[in-house]
Amino acid sequence: KQWYQRRVRGTNTISSHYIHTTMQCIPGQKLGDIAQFDTGQGTYSRDSVIYSSVVGFLNVIEPQSTGSKPILTVTKDKEPFVVPEKGSDVICKVNKITSRFANVSILCVDNKPLRQSFEGIIRTQDVRATEIDKIQMYMCFRPGDIVRAEVISLGDSRSFYLSTAKNELGVIFAQSVAGITMIPISWDMMQCPKTKMKEYRKVARPADVK
Repeated sequence: KQWYQRRVRGTNTISSHYIHTTMQCIPGQKLGDIAQFDTGQGTYSRDSVIYSSVVGFLNVIEPQSTGSKPILTVTKDKEPFVVPEKGSDVICKVNKITSRFANVSILCVDNKPLRQSFEGIIRTQDVRATEIDKIQMYMCFRPGDIVRAEVISLGDSRSFYLSTAKNELGVIFAQSVAGITMIPISWDMMQCPKTKMKEYRKVARPADVK
């Protein structure tokens, strides 16, 4: 699909100009194949694949003549968007739970909201620092929970490995089966103030608790 081409009506020439996209890129992200595109500012090629070398937005410079290839560039925004980095404090929402990990969407980085969410993974070995072999993910997180975590490494091009293995990290907001916001009562338990039912979570230590 040649989404990057716009032919001028009534001629066989291709207009030469930028097509600005809303696709946000991070370093190392795959953008296209060298067989279809040429590299430009903010990109590089390796093994016939073009990658982004900077944080920014993807642009396409259309061919100046028939037979030439479009050029991919990545330009920095005037107000660069925030990207998670190793050590970043992030707020995320749990999407899915498996026996081995929790899949989350990263919503904020260092208290700055993201224009576009990134995917994160919390693995069983990164939930807490002790008794790792006894961890059961469904007793730590549930879909819909809001979690404070720390970025520990980069997964693939748009996914990050996260950790909640510190006292101040873990679930900061969760709703009970009754749809009521629960309150933390211990490091591994939250309670519905209406029904008094208790549910297991990996609870983040409240900021006002030393």
